Amino acid sequence: MLCVLGGTFDPVHFGHLRPALEVQQALDIECVHLLPCRVPPHRAVPVASPEQRLALLRAALDDEPALAIDARELQREGPSYMVETLEALRRERGDQPLCLALGMDAFAGLESWHRWQDIPVLCHLVIMQRPGSAWPDRGAIAGWVEQARVDAPHILRSRPAGCIVAVPVTQLAVSSTQIRALLAAGRSPRYLLPDAVLERIRQENWYAG
Repeated sequence: MLCVLGGTFDPVHFGHLRPALEVQQALDIECVHLLPCRVPPHRAVPVASPEQRLALLRAALDDEPALAIDARELQREGPSYMVETLEALRRERGDQPLCLALGMDAFAGLESWHRWQDIPVLCHLVIMQRPGSAWPDRGAIAGWVEQARVDAPHILRSRPAGCIVAVPVTQLAVSSTQIRALLAAGRSPRYLLPDAVLERIRQENWYAG
């Protein structure tokens, strides 16, 4: 079973890494693949270049075999539509179970995604559920949850796609925006992101004000 987690990772921090590791453990898979996007369709263009963000991800994961990098979206021009990435993975993987990990906020906004109706045909959704977060209670997404939600991650192994499962993850109120603001102000973001990532940012003077 393969699981991917997308994001801009601008820069990568513990709010990305700890939930990804918890998903890997909950699904009992070899690793979760972090999928940095080149041009996010629903948010501002990243501050750091694709090459810089990839370098920081590599620094973060250097000693963590449970997390890996899939850089295909950085190599593809135009908006980084997740449905196109999932289609490519499905062509490569055949009928292997394929999972997309999402936070609850992203899942609640899924109807705004490009060709979102095709996503459940291509993969399972693993919802990273932080304490206090609630499932959508209206619209097409709520109806889909009612039909597709399963209680245990192991059920995902029985079919290629189409299920939704919640995985409880640690609440970490860390954001890339916060880290960039600290760096621009000349303040330290240490303990919000891996030391190896911070060291590379400082060496290259990235995100400086």
